[in-house]
Amino acid sequence: MTHDTTPAELEQALAAAAAAAPAFGASEPGVRAGWIRAVADALDAASDELVPIAMRETSLPQARLTGEVARSTGQLRMFADVLEEGSLLEVIIDTADAQAKPVPRPDLRRVLVPLGPVLVFAASNFPFAFSVCGGDTASALAAGCPVIVKAHPGHPELSARTAEVMIEALKSAGAPDGTFGLIAGFDVGVTALKDPRITAAGFTGSVPAGKALHEIAVTRPEPIPFYGELGSLNPVFVTQAAIDARGKDIASGYVDSFTLGVGQFCTKPGLLFLPTGHGLQEQLVEAVGGVAEAPMLNDRIRDGFSSGLDRLEKVDGLRVWSTGAATLLQTTVAELLARRDEILEECFGPVSIVVEYDGADQLKAAIEAFEGNLTATLHAEDSDADQARELLPLLTARAGRVLWNGWPTGVAVSWAQHHGGPFPSTVGSIHTSVGVTAARRFQRPVAYQDAPDAVLPDVLKDSNPAGISRRVNGTVTTDEVSR
Repeated sequence: MTHDTTPAELEQALAAAAAAAPAFGASEPGVRAGWIRAVADALDAASDELVPIAMRETSLPQARLTGEVARSTGQLRMFADVLEEGSLLEVIIDTADAQAKPVPRPDLRRVLVPLGPVLVFAASNFPFAFSVCGGDTASALAAGCPVIVKAHPGHPELSARTAEVMIEALKSAGAPDGTFGLIAGFDVGVTALKDPRITAAGFTGSVPAGKALHEIAVTRPEPIPFYGELGSLNPVFVTQAAIDARGKDIASGYVDSFTLGVGQFCTKPGLLFLPTGHGLQEQLVEAVGGVAEAPMLNDRIRDGFSSGLDRLEKVDGLRVWSTGAATLLQTTVAELLARRDEILEECFGPVSIVVEYDGADQLKAAIEAFEGNLTATLHAEDSDADQARELLPLLTARAGRVLWNGWPTGVAVSWAQHHGGPFPSTVGSIHTSVGVTAARRFQRPVAYQDAPDAVLPDVLKDSNPAGISRRVNGTVTTDEVSR
């Protein structure tokens, strides 16, 4: 689908998703896991076809895109494994207790159920991992929700072909028709978001677009959850002890991180805070000067970056240290605090700012100047333990992932990962778009009280036919339940 979706096509996609929702949502965890693995296998098999399309449309290199396919299929298989293991459903059973105080307790059985059809707005910077077959899609399917993806205009041919592969895989595996669909067009996405058959939405993109879509989602006659990832500066703070111990490594690691993917990662470190007198300017400028030219994802992003960089270079108090394939700017904490709104406006692309601070009080003031971020990083040594204990709560209040002596680019897909943060990094700071718990965004809890075993879903039955892990009277077990 390389054309904008027509009203008739949109209605067909919405109706199909709504029709698929009951059967797909009621599918046994092991069966749904099989459908999801079929999608992963099909995408891996089509990688040699899909990657060249992505290279042509996004200018990203083959190795990066091949790795992205593996990331996408890996997270699909991870969700399949978790479905079979059972914890994705969070089954909790409290058996009846006539002796409970202050009143007898009924039999209560709680499980997470899918919300229904989910609308996903694909991102441009990861044409596989955050697009048609990305984490929002994978987690919603694992939750039992049919998915409709609004394709990103930056890679329309790839979006269409990826969707075809996924739809054919689901159909061949026996999933209900309408489990997955693709639409295209800005107005089409807005229309779909307003449709009462859509029960939740995921978005990765700019702050203005995300705020506008969020407003639509929460002001519908029946408001729905909107999970938007909007913008993040991902500040990095470095102590003097860290500079003394490994200053050159910090300089090279920082430049590698903020220029990775031509600076088009949502976790790009946008600011590096160094103590005054750090002595790293020469190494930083040399490293930035060695960055090779590379095209950006598309003309729209390139033009936006050019405009943003031009704006930054005109801000009083910002000085250009190095420019070329990447740009390094410099300022001080005092100047940042005086022009906070101008300096702390995200510029998506290969630019970052070194901010010099004088002492612990200025470092704390700098941290407190930030709004919500996906990440915050502290480079420190063991001798900094007392200072670190003071700084970590400040960083925790402003970020969803706090790193110690690392770099924020690179988001592992795992059980413990959290890719979210306080606004404006994400709309809902209590949720993640990466990792197992991403599925929780598209589920709601239901508790059954005193229901007979024969009418309960299999995952709640006494005999536990699916063999999943359940918390029974406070203890996690796969055993049968005795009433």
